[in-house]
Amino acid sequence: MSPASALYRDCARLFMVGFPGTRIDADLAALMDDGIYGAILFKRNVGTAAETAALCRELKTRAGRPFILSVDQEGGRVARLRGEPFTSLPPMRELGQRGDEALAERVGRLLAHELRALGFDWDFAPVLDVDTNPANPVIGDRSFSRDPVEVGRLGVALARGLEAGGVASCGKHFPGHGDTTTDSHLTLPRLPHDLERLRRVELVPFQAFAKAGLASLMTAHVLFDALEQGVPATMSHRALHDLLRKELGFDGVVVSDDLEMKAIADHYSVAEAAVQGTLAGVDLFLVCHKADVQRTAIEALVKAVESGRVPRERITEAHRRLDALAARFAHPAEDRLATLGDAEHRSLAEGLASAFTGKDPTEVMLASR
Repeated sequence: MSPASALYRDCARLFMVGFPGTRIDADLAALMDDGIYGAILFKRNVGTAAETAALCRELKTRAGRPFILSVDQEGGRVARLRGEPFTSLPPMRELGQRGDEALAERVGRLLAHELRALGFDWDFAPVLDVDTNPANPVIGDRSFSRDPVEVGRLGVALARGLEAGGVASCGKHFPGHGDTTTDSHLTLPRLPHDLERLRRVELVPFQAFAKAGLASLMTAHVLFDALEQGVPATMSHRALHDLLRKELGFDGVVVSDDLEMKAIADHYSVAEAAVQGTLAGVDLFLVCHKADVQRTAIEALVKAVESGRVPRERITEAHRRLDALAARFAHPAEDRLATLGDAEHRSLAEGLASAFTGKDPTEVMLASR
């Protein structure tokens, strides 16, 4: 089917892509013209604050429509924006040790202020995984706590701060990546826990997030034996439709983790993962690296709709949620770089520096620059 067709554009809208470098290349431009929902930026795309803000403006101007820009900016070891003029935040474990909802919300507001200044609309944070396994190689100090109630309480507070600041939040990684012993970037983890254990531990923060009516949740590329044996949560109707939508009542956007991670790519074609994920209940797919893989995944979804394997209503349902997120959080190309370092920014950052270190906030701010 021609990329110009209405169905092709409808399916392309279920994708958010990564790209190489710090400019719009031909592959990304073509995908933008075909209707992708937005782009995710990584370290490879980020220069100085001014350069990154210019890239965000270029992307939004080139799209000529609401075009969502996202990033992973959690604090601690997962932060794409670092150094002056950004605030250096500790891992969320340190925030969790303070147990202060107001502080967590302040962190969210600070993240939103810095991200909006550059032109981002969506932050893939907070982590809602529970830190139950000291041997976990990928979550660990990214989690707020070993206590699932605390993870939910503080995660919701941080997400509310983000959204109050005009940036969509995204809790991750549903139904829970905290107890795995392997990294889904590298292999396909499996959790053998029964459903009672999942409801008592892993699901508690996601239930709190769903109840709070926040913007989005990200799926885990993890096998959950109690849900659907042999099927990662990203592709599991039982996990996403039955558990997340029906039992927990979440009606925000469900976004996949990157389909090019080895947990998916080493076991399934990315194209098949996109089709099965759509059937399971994913509204938006991250495909973060290769343009040919991005294009193949879109084309596979188009063919699945044409054949009747994927009902057209499932695409319409995804669009409804994506439209709602864009209506709240898609910002036009604008010049807000001067808000980095303004009075509001300094007030947010200095208060956090004092809270986390107990030192004079001016001293801490100067030391971090």
